[in-house]
Amino acid sequence: MTHLLPRPPGSLRRRLVLGVTVLATAAVLASQAIGYVALRSWLLDRVDEQLVGFHPPAPAFYDAVDGTLPAAGDRPDVLPSDFHVYFYDASGHRLNDSLGSAATPGPRLADDVQDLGLRDGHPETVRALSGDGRWRALLTPGPEGMSAVVTLPLDTVDGAASKTLWLNAVLLAVTIVALLALGRWVVRLGLLPLTRMESTAQDITAGRLNLRLPDTDARTEIGRLGRVLNSMLDRLQKALLAREASEARLRRFVADAGHELRTPLTAIQGYAQLALRPERRPARELQEANRFIAQNAERMSLLVDDLQLLATLDKEPSYRMERVDLLSLAADAVSASAVHSASHPVDLGPLHTPADPTGAEALDVVETVGDPHRLRQILENLLSNARIHTPPGTRVHVRVGSSEAGPGTGGTDRPGRSTASPPLPKGLPISVIEVADEGPGLEPVDAELVFERFYRADPARSRLHGGSGLGLAIAATIAEGHGGRLELDTSPGHGCTFRLALPAAD
Repeated sequence: MTHLLPRPPGSLRRRLVLGVTVLATAAVLASQAIGYVALRSWLLDRVDEQLVGFHPPAPAFYDAVDGTLPAAGDRPDVLPSDFHVYFYDASGHRLNDSLGSAATPGPRLADDVQDLGLRDGHPETVRALSGDGRWRALLTPGPEGMSAVVTLPLDTVDGAASKTLWLNAVLLAVTIVALLALGRWVVRLGLLPLTRMESTAQDITAGRLNLRLPDTDARTEIGRLGRVLNSMLDRLQKALLAREASEARLRRFVADAGHELRTPLTAIQGYAQLALRPERRPARELQEANRFIAQNAERMSLLVDDLQLLATLDKEPSYRMERVDLLSLAADAVSASAVHSASHPVDLGPLHTPADPTGAEALDVVETVGDPHRLRQILENLLSNARIHTPPGTRVHVRVGSSEAGPGTGGTDRPGRSTASPPLPKGLPISVIEVADEGPGLEPVDAELVFERFYRADPARSRLHGGSGLGLAIAATIAEGHGGRLELDTSPGHGCTFRLALPAAD
């Protein structure tokens, strides 16, 4: 069955060369054919003009009847050039005498004028008596019902046509060879940008993903192709990098989750084995073991809940969308924080803006559209972080207000600002809640990673207080799900300012 399969096409360069050669050859053949036909027609017209212009003299007819025509060598002035003239009597029979040289075979003519197939005044071509020669014959009327056939050989016409054909064949062969040679060079030169693209593409396939295709001149087809391919390569590279980063985050997430779960599981297993030993243990030791089991079980339960919440938020976040007063939300959170922890004084005030850098204006209603429960979760998480990661007695300030997204107000990037979310459009009206503490702040390295999952700037304190390192990651995910973002402004010794920027309600 292999003979039924289509042959694979040749290279583009070969097909272009063959295509151009075939088209050029067809054009040359057409032009040569037209020239050949035009030349032959012109030569025949010249012969026909000579035949039509020659009229045998009337005495020659009578001499032919009497058999007294002079021989070819006796009267060279009687018949011009290569003319041969054959006479027919009034009854249509050909006479024996004729005018013309006998050195060459004459035309093949019928003995009866009715069988000639010639019409008066219309030259026709007839074969020679022998050989491949041809003659042009014209039937001419004579006196008293007689007629004559005037003929001229077509040797000159056929010779010129034959030489033209040979010359055309030589020119065609030279043209084809030249087209193949020059065509390969011209096509190779024209496809040189495509060849460079091929070489670059091979390097990219070999792993050099930072390379891009040259020759991107938009005025050429290859240049436009190069631009499109470069754009595609940029997207593919970004997608590959994003995939690698996502896989790295996933591996790190799984490893961190396993590490976090291993610690409470190991503690539970150890204390459970201690409680199950056959020897009697003091009630105090058993009570302590049970307390540690319960504590680690609770810690593991919180971690699993956080992991499940993150998975839900990443996959199919579901938020109630209603108008939310952030001032009321902040007031409730501050009141709850004051009840649960008196070690960190918390106050509520207006947002510091470029128009009001000291926050002297009165608090006012600040609304956004979102899920009040999830937004309250963000605020409680920020207040909990402020209590856990700052020394006792550190003051915490909660500020609420409206502004526009920008480097100085929030919502967009600037040096020293950390976030896990893309920036908001500059100038977008936003509703803002800030949680600022007067603690030691964070180092730039810690600030850049603070929104990473399972990251702890102070692992020991976080483990001591049962933190999983997922709180800020959850808060940032919720903020992004509301069309806003959670960001951090900090510097060592100047405290931390976490800012929740959300699109303002219309």
